[in-house]
Amino acid sequence: MTTSPGVAVTAGEPATAVADDRVPRAAWLIAALFVAVMLAVSDRFGFQQDELYFLVAGHHLSLGYVDQPPLAPLLTRVTGVLGVSPTAIRIIPALAGGAVVVISARLAALFGAGRAGRVVTALATACAPVTLGAVHVGNTTPYDLLAWAVVLLCACTALLRDRPRWWLGAGLAAGLGLENEYLVVTLIAALVVGIALTAQRDALRTRWPWLGGVIALAIWAPNLAWQAANGWPQLTMASALHQQNTSAGNYIIGLPAQLLYAGLLGIPLVIAGLIRLWRTPELRFLGVAVTLVVIYVVAWVPGKVYYSDGMLPVVLAAGSVSVPRWIERARRHPVRARIGVAIVAAVTLLIAVKILPVEPLSTVHTVSNNTTVTDSIGWPQLTAQVAAEDAALARAGQAPTSIFTGSYAEAGAIDVYGGPDHLPPVISGHNSFWMWGPGTAADKTVLVVDALGQLRPYFASCRVLATFNPPDQVQSDWNDLPIGVCTGPSASWTALWPHLKHYD
Repeated sequence: MTTSPGVAVTAGEPATAVADDRVPRAAWLIAALFVAVMLAVSDRFGFQQDELYFLVAGHHLSLGYVDQPPLAPLLTRVTGVLGVSPTAIRIIPALAGGAVVVISARLAALFGAGRAGRVVTALATACAPVTLGAVHVGNTTPYDLLAWAVVLLCACTALLRDRPRWWLGAGLAAGLGLENEYLVVTLIAALVVGIALTAQRDALRTRWPWLGGVIALAIWAPNLAWQAANGWPQLTMASALHQQNTSAGNYIIGLPAQLLYAGLLGIPLVIAGLIRLWRTPELRFLGVAVTLVVIYVVAWVPGKVYYSDGMLPVVLAAGSVSVPRWIERARRHPVRARIGVAIVAAVTLLIAVKILPVEPLSTVHTVSNNTTVTDSIGWPQLTAQVAAEDAALARAGQAPTSIFTGSYAEAGAIDVYGGPDHLPPVISGHNSFWMWGPGTAADKTVLVVDALGQLRPYFASCRVLATFNPPDQVQSDWNDLPIGVCTGPSASWTALWPHLKHYD
């Protein structure tokens, strides 16, 4: 029986399971429907806080930022030509998610899955909570998932199909990924270790993986130079993320949550996939790599369980080789199979409703505790309340000369939505806003959003004017925000600025 190079067919499976590596039309259709759904719900509420930040960062184009490389803000700026709207800046993330769905099916083909396995892999990828949760917003995560998927596809094609030039594609994808999110370093390190410790180690004796590495480094070099020139702020950010995501509760749920993020349809594929990756000599390098990434997340940032989900397409694809056996079992017990399918479909739909912004705004507080949804509600209202306080102070003869916020989210919201209100300059000490500095903002009378405690030591008088809460009883990270005013600065913004920096 003839098979594709490097992958053995499981006993009892038909030879046609590996006749070619094509992605079935059904998998393409699943990807297209996935993109359509993402775009259909893209304007349900509003911008998520990172999107607001990137909209502002896109007007401060740079080779790097305090908390990420430049690609995501650049793409946000590019899509801004279609208009400043959630739908506009979520088009590319939605397409990235669709591409990940297709790539997962292609990986299933590389691993020996037949048509059914490839389609099931695409469906499981599209329905996974982590995919649904990540791809309907325009932050770094959709591009990160795509970069991981492309690197893994190229590496697997190079090794399993003896096409070494695909390492150049892996290097290109890794380089672009590193211009979006530094987490790709984890993938590269895990792959190198996995290859070095397993049957694929001979690949490291050829020039191709190293040429791919050179390409990745060349693309990443401008951002590395920016980091070096600015004192490596990413190291400070990494330390802050570690401290914020290593509570006892984070460690307790870290590993189980990584499995749950695969979804009810994906869990059996993940389990079967991990077993197959470790049992198959040609695929063991991926088993090692997946394990190393999971250990890193659990040990270093267990509160960021989605950091390991760039590996999900590989694990789902490996598990899909078992799909023909499962289908055969289902045929022997049709009633039980129909009940199982109905349960999986119902739970998947319920999870999608909780993750995606599909509920009426008035019921969100009773249905969704997903921060991606809840954190996209209330920014125009916050800006309107800030504008109202600004107008009231102006009528009282105490017109604000600047607005200072505690977070880049609030600064971004006021910057994006506050144009028609002709508000004073918006500044913040948070992350890249601190690096952009106070500019020409004056410090005589400062309207303060969620930062009275930060400014109080440096002003003669600070008082609360109002408290903001999102509409419709929505509970988010932005409840009970104090809005106040500070007067009588002890020094100029320029002199105070070094004391106001916080990277987190």
